[in-house]
Amino acid sequence: MIKIQNFIDGKWVDSAANEYVDVVNPATMEVLARTPLSPAQEVDDAAQAALAAFDDWRRTPAVERVQYLFKLKNLLEENYEELARTLTMENGKTLGESRGEIRRAIENVEVACGIPTLIQGYNSEDIARGIDEFMIRQPIGVGAAICPFNFPVMIPFWFMPYAIACGNTYLVKPSEKVPLTMKMIFEMLEAVELPRGVVNLVNGTNEAVNAILDHPIISAISFVGSTAVAKYVYAKATANGKRAQVQGGAKNPIIVLPDADLESATRIVADSAFGSAGQRCLAASIAVTVGGDQNKFTDAILQAASERIVGYGLEEGVNMGPVITPESKNRIEELITLGEAEGARILIDGRKPSIPGFENGNFIGPTILGNVPAEGELFKTEIFGPVLSLIDVETIDDAIALVNSGDYGNMASLFTTNGAAARKFRYEAQAGNIGINIGVAAPMAFFPFSGWRQSFFGVMHGQGRDAVEFYTQKKVVIERWPKEWERKF
Repeated sequence: MIKIQNFIDGKWVDSAANEYVDVVNPATMEVLARTPLSPAQEVDDAAQAALAAFDDWRRTPAVERVQYLFKLKNLLEENYEELARTLTMENGKTLGESRGEIRRAIENVEVACGIPTLIQGYNSEDIARGIDEFMIRQPIGVGAAICPFNFPVMIPFWFMPYAIACGNTYLVKPSEKVPLTMKMIFEMLEAVELPRGVVNLVNGTNEAVNAILDHPIISAISFVGSTAVAKYVYAKATANGKRAQVQGGAKNPIIVLPDADLESATRIVADSAFGSAGQRCLAASIAVTVGGDQNKFTDAILQAASERIVGYGLEEGVNMGPVITPESKNRIEELITLGEAEGARILIDGRKPSIPGFENGNFIGPTILGNVPAEGELFKTEIFGPVLSLIDVETIDDAIALVNSGDYGNMASLFTTNGAAARKFRYEAQAGNIGINIGVAAPMAFFPFSGWRQSFFGVMHGQGRDAVEFYTQKKVVIERWPKEWERKF
């Protein structure tokens, strides 16, 4: 049985933890490894190592720092398939979904390799006679990422490559449920021979998280998770004077207008709602039809959902895997039951599917509920599972009002062939990531991963230039050289 180690100051070390949790394949329920619930002292060890490495690392020219990222990209490409298989085994998503996630991580490495340009400041000569002024960016020190289970490769790469390319040193705390892929990535970071202490890995849960949030050495916190935990992380981090970019939960509505291409919209909405078993913060959770065309879309989406093959993600032909834990499965099933009690009609019931050979897995099939009341709990709650709620409204204004009535603002999408409707929607919808005929509006690595309202707390988001801004601090220099000094030369 693999016992996961921490990576601190350039060395793999056993944790002194008194407690471990099992890493379980959610499809087979096989125990793959054991994760230590590291004590606060090990967070301190990592932070001290990062601080000790910081001065030399920040003085390393940016063009040299990114050479390590070029090497890391090559290793990620070389180990692409092994990493994807490991991700599928510990997380449950299909092999194709795992490959897509790793590709997104690699894209962030590629963008971060442009730091010598991205980090540039600006200047102005002769703001007054003989006086120049310029702005430069400098690293902030030690940063840390607290990462979720659902995208254990991609999400850390929204943050870590930019942080270290900008001259910071770093600490990653992966989800205790899925530590194996990050273990592989840190083995690659070790192989590229980054200086000791530049990157550190500490496994754990609450004690490790609180130690990160309270540690005086750590200057910046990046987090992705539920809104309830996001609020806690943001409040505690900022109260301790730290920068924080904190991504919360979501309840993503997709609007389908009567003029939409029904075949395309149906396929894309199904992929959005049921891909990754609905365990992503950009999953479609509400489909809003406009103008009485609900029956056409309902028939089409029911057909699309019924055709999805649920099973073990490493098997050929499977296009939806299990959810992460039995507790997650039970919670999702309870929310489906709650929706029915609130008056929704279960059109496809994915509870307790039969998956031959994987009877003990955490499987839920695609589930669709019709006539979901907008005032009900199911409409408001992030389900984080393969459940799609259907609602019909009269006009696009009603649909936009419905989008804006919720607490979250991660993503909203519109399906239409009408340019004026698309413009109206993207202007008025209150969400940070907007899709037009797109089911998962996931930004490319050179754009920020946005989010509004209860879906994000902070100012600068992950990825691209926002990440560069987050992991650097601006210094403005105003400079004058007296004329008598000029005469010396």
